Amino acid sequence: MRTATNPFVFTGCVELRQALDVHALDERELLDRLREVPIDSIFFHTHGYFLRHRPFTTAWGNDFARWAAVEVRDQVLAERLAVVDPFAVETLDDLREELALIIDGHLRGLGAVVRLPFARGFHFQQSRLVEVPLGPSAISLREFRDGLAAVDASAIYLHMVHARARRGRGSSDFAEWLRTSLGLPALADRIARLDAYLTTLERVRGRLLNLVDGALEEEGE
Repeated sequence: MRTATNPFVFTGCVELRQALDVHALDERELLDRLREVPIDSIFFHTHGYFLRHRPFTTAWGNDFARWAAVEVRDQVLAERLAVVDPFAVETLDDLREELALIIDGHLRGLGAVVRLPFARGFHFQQSRLVEVPLGPSAISLREFRDGLAAVDASAIYLHMVHARARRGRGSSDFAEWLRTSLGLPALADRIARLDAYLTTLERVRGRLLNLVDGALEEEGE
């Protein structure tokens, strides 16, 4: 049985949210505030969306698109914002700029914008993740598979989404460990190519398990 040079420790997370005193009551204000809020707020409203909506899928994929659809009732802008894949953008600054360009371009084709009451406005937030170790570590592919099947979905988010976007890594914690500690580059490459956008963390878990099960069969386990 192949064993890892370093064990994989599954880690979950708890999100501590902070409301910012930054609000947008129409789409023009959304553009202005989007350009000035801390970068952590951009992360919260895009990548963090997957942690908050983890039990179910959604058509929108980020808080900006959802607000445009649900509160402003601007389906055109909502659809344009929804196609922005945060995992395909290299940096959060690039993501901010892409979102801003979409809103700016949309506003150029509008006359008056809909002004909302405060309660229905867009209220910017940011958050901090507290990491929580979960259960035993894994030193083999079989143990990794068993841990992956059992851990809280927040671990899928932390190791698949947060690791790529906030830790400066080109791939997930799972892919890095499989490549560098377990010596399975082909499996690591397949996992690195998984697209988590517009899906749920449980579906991502299912896709991961399918890939690992295939590798276990190849290894004869």
